[in-house]
Amino acid sequence: MADVPAAEKTAQSEQILQKTRDERMKRQTRGRKFLQHPEFGALAGVILVFIFFGVTAGDSGMFAPDGVLNWSTVSAQLILIACAAALLMIGGEFDLSVGSMIGFAGMMIAIPMVYFGWSALASTLFAFAGALAVGFLNGWIVVRTRLPSFIVTLASLYILRGLTIALSIVFSNRTIVSGVKEAAGDSIIPALFSGIAFRPLFVWFAEIGVFDKLADGTPAVQGVPAVILWALGLAFIAHVILTRTRVGNWIFAAGGDANAARNVGVPVTRVKIALFMFTAFCATVYATNQIFEFGSAASDRGLLKEFEAIIAAVIGGCLLTGGYGSIVGACFGALIFGVVQMGILFTGVPNDWFRVFLGAMLLTAVLFNNMIRRRVTGER
Repeated sequence: MADVPAAEKTAQSEQILQKTRDERMKRQTRGRKFLQHPEFGALAGVILVFIFFGVTAGDSGMFAPDGVLNWSTVSAQLILIACAAALLMIGGEFDLSVGSMIGFAGMMIAIPMVYFGWSALASTLFAFAGALAVGFLNGWIVVRTRLPSFIVTLASLYILRGLTIALSIVFSNRTIVSGVKEAAGDSIIPALFSGIAFRPLFVWFAEIGVFDKLADGTPAVQGVPAVILWALGLAFIAHVILTRTRVGNWIFAAGGDANAARNVGVPVTRVKIALFMFTAFCATVYATNQIFEFGSAASDRGLLKEFEAIIAAVIGGCLLTGGYGSIVGACFGALIFGVVQMGILFTGVPNDWFRVFLGAMLLTAVLFNNMIRRRVTGER
């Protein structure tokens, strides 16, 4: 008789173990694994946005080759800084100086070229070096003082924007420095950052009727803008670093719990400083593209771009608390941004509604990402 309770206990233990195994199997289903990807919500948003504008603006030319080029270019410009913002947010920090860095980097290129006779190459290298120095300083202050990166980079936002306005007025007596294209001459730098790639291929496409021709016989779509190639290249590099390298593990660890990461040997200080420098680098790529495209630098360039980058990253699945996110999701978030911005123009809706939609998308993304995270982790 004494063996009966033991046998019952063994049977109960077996049932508990079997139930645990079933729960583990349930958690590993394909659907649940898919929900664990940070970019899930952004992908759903992309599908909904394309369906919506396919219905409301399908006959407006939005999805014609030149229309696709328009919203692809806008999306690519945001991808440049959204990928960097996503990496930094995964690492547990923010950079609110991205927009001001775009304007400041533009001035660092334009002023030496126009007023000091520097070559396009020298001015561009000078701008990248200056931006990396600012990024290093932001990161160093954050990790050394333990001040919130929100406060440190907010100060940088005002300092850089003020310097941009002051320098432009000192040299040109206005807030715009013109004459960049003329000063660049026949340098390869403008083509590298703002040129058009694959022109012969697109001419051939126009000849065989894939693309329309303009009145002068040139293709309606000249080629692929360099900014799209830069965006895809930097996004690919950031994705590989985050998901395929030890540095990516360090970024997740630094954003999840910096103290615990330090205790297991993660170089948190170097990782965070490097992320701030990468953010400044991407902002300078954005600025270089714009300055050689428009042929001028303006003090209001990049205004509010820091918030657009953060919004794209949040829509893409990055948590505000750090340690979780995706480069692919940030790219989807930027794509939503570009499609909506240009789609509103194609549908004829007043552009004022774009900001309303952007705020609604941000709130929806935060609520959705929080819900998915709780379902996956089992939090209440």
